Amino acid sequence: MISLILGGARSGKSRYAEQLASRSQLPVLYIATATALDAEMAARIAHHQQQRPSEWQLCECPLQLAETLAQESKKNQCILVDCLTLWLNNQLFAQPQQDFAQLFNQLLESLQGASAEIIFVANEVGLGVIPLGEISRQFVDEAGRLNQQLAKVANSVVFIAAGLPLYLKGDTRSLTGEQT
Repeated sequence: MISLILGGARSGKSRYAEQLASRSQLPVLYIATATALDAEMAARIAHHQQQRPSEWQLCECPLQLAETLAQESKKNQCILVDCLTLWLNNQLFAQPQQDFAQLFNQLLESLQGASAEIIFVANEVGLGVIPLGEISRQFVDEAGRLNQQLAKVANSVVFIAAGLPLYLKGDTRSLTGEQT
């Protein structure tokens, strides 16, 4: 099963995804894509680390996500990827002229034949003002394309706003213990 959890900054999407992972009753592999480039990001990473159960395995993966998923998705486990938007940011700054359509296809191909439950967390960045700078507009455009492509193959898609889930595709309420 593939789940995509979308939302804005500090919307509660990571907490929701962590609840899904905990309730899967499978060993959890947490794939972290963030890099601590400044003190504020280091504090965000530390906050996420404190929230995670100590028994979860950690894989730091700022760039090689498709390769990591191709290996790990064959195992009987729950994989939580937090977050796709930071992975895209890392890609954009590592190689801004790369073929993002090909990059996204590689990511989707890595999910084929997956036996693991996979939960992706991503920011919905296209709801606000159109950015002024070219690189910022490219980021928003590519994030939108990535979210659309992943939503198409996901079994469930949930949008989180103010900590509340809105079910866009499928339904994960039974996994989080919410009332149906």
